[in-house]
Amino acid sequence: MRVVIQRVSHASVTIEGVCKSAIGEGFMILVGIEEADTQEDADWLCRKIVGLRVFDDENGVMNRSITDINGEILVISQFTLMASTKKGNRPSYIRGARHETAIPLYEYFCNELEIALGKKVGTGEFGADMKVELLNNGPVTICMDTKNKE
Repeated sequence: MRVVIQRVSHASVTIEGVCKSAIGEGFMILVGIEEADTQEDADWLCRKIVGLRVFDDENGVMNRSITDINGEILVISQFTLMASTKKGNRPSYIRGARHETAIPLYEYFCNELEIALGKKVGTGEFGADMKVELLNNGPVTICMDTKNKE
């Protein structure tokens, strides 16, 4: 699994002109899933994400986690994160998981984040044409890949 985590002041996702989810301060997370990914990958990411200390403390130092600030999370499926650009100019998405693998793992990931966060996590809609808006705070953007845990 591959994620791009952005610390945001606010974020939202709109589908066919209707706002599906919106959050205030917290994380907007893009997640890409490949066939080889498992629930163990999702569990590892959840632990890392909830424990990330990238929010400012009283001294302006990034030393607080999302739970410390009572922040919110918006998770958007993003198969293009699995793109390979090694050959030519047209990305290949062959590493991206098929729906029957990706959807249950995406839902599991979102559910585990909700448990770890202690509140509802906003989501997009798997496979939909989504319009995502956010105000990146910092900017702070962190990429993680479960294939590079070391």
